[in-house]
Amino acid sequence: MIKNNISPAQRVNEIKEYWFAGKMREVARMNAEGQDVVSLGVGGPDRMPAPEVVEALCESARKENNHTYQIASGIPQLREAMSRWYKRNYDVDLDPEAEVLPLIGSKEGVLHISLAFVNPGDKVLVPNPGYMTYTGVSRMLGADIIPYDLKAEDGWMPDFEQLERIASEGDVKLMWVNYPNMPTGACADRKLFEKLVAFGKRHGIVIVHDNPYSFILNDNPQSLLSIPGAKDIAIELNSLSKSHNMSGWRMGMVASNPEFVGWVRKMKSNIDSGQFKPVMEAAIKALDLGDDWYKELNKVYSERRIVAEKIMEALGCSYDPAQRGLFLWGRLPEGVSDSASFTDRVLHEAKVFIVPGFIFGSNGEGYIRISLCSPVERMEVALERVKSMKQ
Repeated sequence: MIKNNISPAQRVNEIKEYWFAGKMREVARMNAEGQDVVSLGVGGPDRMPAPEVVEALCESARKENNHTYQIASGIPQLREAMSRWYKRNYDVDLDPEAEVLPLIGSKEGVLHISLAFVNPGDKVLVPNPGYMTYTGVSRMLGADIIPYDLKAEDGWMPDFEQLERIASEGDVKLMWVNYPNMPTGACADRKLFEKLVAFGKRHGIVIVHDNPYSFILNDNPQSLLSIPGAKDIAIELNSLSKSHNMSGWRMGMVASNPEFVGWVRKMKSNIDSGQFKPVMEAAIKALDLGDDWYKELNKVYSERRIVAEKIMEALGCSYDPAQRGLFLWGRLPEGVSDSASFTDRVLHEAKVFIVPGFIFGSNGEGYIRISLCSPVERMEVALERVKSMKQ
């Protein structure tokens, strides 16, 4: 330890390291020891983007003028492609000049949006269970984090009576929403989106819908912005990470009304220097892919989902077959409640990495999550290992 009088910012002591970072170090150590762990944990697609997308990247990268800084708002052609994509898939009109902004991944967008709207002490509604970054970023900014319940008995949908009680106390600035939901796989219908928009307008709360999973094993992609008047109060994040196998490319977007997007752009312009132009030009190609791309993508995930369900059953877990998205969410066997101990046993006895539900919030305890981001052959290896575990 360095002996001096320097201490970190208070926020360093108030947040924990991202759970996956530590766990992936453990998995890496086990693999280095030759234990050959099958990873069904992280939701990072393992397959290639479309060949024409990769070719567009390479072709653009060969141009000598494409390696300099770009502006935070991205090239106009990319914003136009994002606008076309929203119209074609969600029937949502976006002005490419003012209502959509490229991001270096939607995870970064959580920070940009929070910086643009949240002051220290403002209340931020985060789902429980839900994506850990909503809580982590809010805590970094000194927000008052208010978890709202998502429960199995309610289909993992918000309890609006609870939300009204929270809102009636005042000072709620932002609400994070995510459907198809991660980690539960629950899908929202139009009625829920209408209620969310009405709730936001009634209380002056910005509703932020994080929407990266709408094309995965889902025949009905939906956008919160399709609700009339939603742009007045709502923001939507989207991403090419899951829908186009481009997670490492870091290509996302934020969409809303011009004023909201302008505030986010102001934050973003002070944080990054734009995206690599060849990545943006390749993203245009990806966004213009036809329906056959999504059909082929989901054919692969459908095959993997079948094996994931068998793994759940071999573990004695139950699950809702109606869930959508990149994961399978399951309830632990009767009489078992500690998800961390359960998944650690699977890791060390079967050499299979799955995720305990507690990391997503207190309402996630008693559940586990299996990622579909591993080839069927490896998932079948995991299945056989799980079957051989001592019960």
